[in-house]
Amino acid sequence: MGIRERALARRKKMVAHRAMNFTEAEDWDLLFWQDQTAEQRLSALVSIRQDVLKVEQGRKQRSRIKNRGD
Repeated sequence: MGIRERALARRKKMVAHRAMNFTEAEDWDLLFWQDQTAEQRLSALVSIRQDVLKVEQGRKQRSRIKNRGD
């Protein structure tokens, strides 16, 4: 499956909500995650962790590049 197909499949699964305030947003978020299976929640957690690791690696690399230029 190519990037276009993956993007299309991802868009079909997206769920959005416009909240009027923070309390409504928190309530909706809680209901959304409670509606997910354990596997879906774990998959989301793993994806977030992978993203965090990529950001940390990018910061380290940028720091090394910046320090070389000094």
